[in-house]
Amino acid sequence: MSGLVLKLGPKERVLVNGAVIENGDKRSRLAVLTPNANILRLRDAIHPEQVNTPVRRVCYIAQLVLSGDAEPEKARHQILRGIEQLSQALTDADSRSQLTLATAATLDGQFYQALKTLRMLLPREARLLAAAPS
Repeated sequence: MSGLVLKLGPKERVLVNGAVIENGDKRSRLAVLTPNANILRLRDAIHPEQVNTPVRRVCYIAQLVLSGDAEPEKARHQILRGIEQLSQALTDADSRSQLTLATAATLDGQFYQALKTLRMLLPREARLLAAAPS
């Protein structure tokens, strides 16, 4: 079996190609066999009022593609521009590696993978912002 495997908790919601799907009362496991399906766990979604940092802004654009609220081609340019800006601030090797992976995923139209990779930078960004002088 190939493809994405979703493990959902009771009553957990997921967005699949623009449709919200809610799991039943028990844990379940779903295999998504269709390549390039747009999938977003709603528990992982960034809400508009939470888009208050540079990494969150870029993640949000990728999320908008997955939810069907943004044109993939326009979003691709915005994400790549955002990654370029992030690369000016996040200069350590691990961050560079994540940004490189996010760039490759974005260029391939793999917005879920780009979002997943960019989300890995959120804890680092939070530490940097917390340490910044007021």
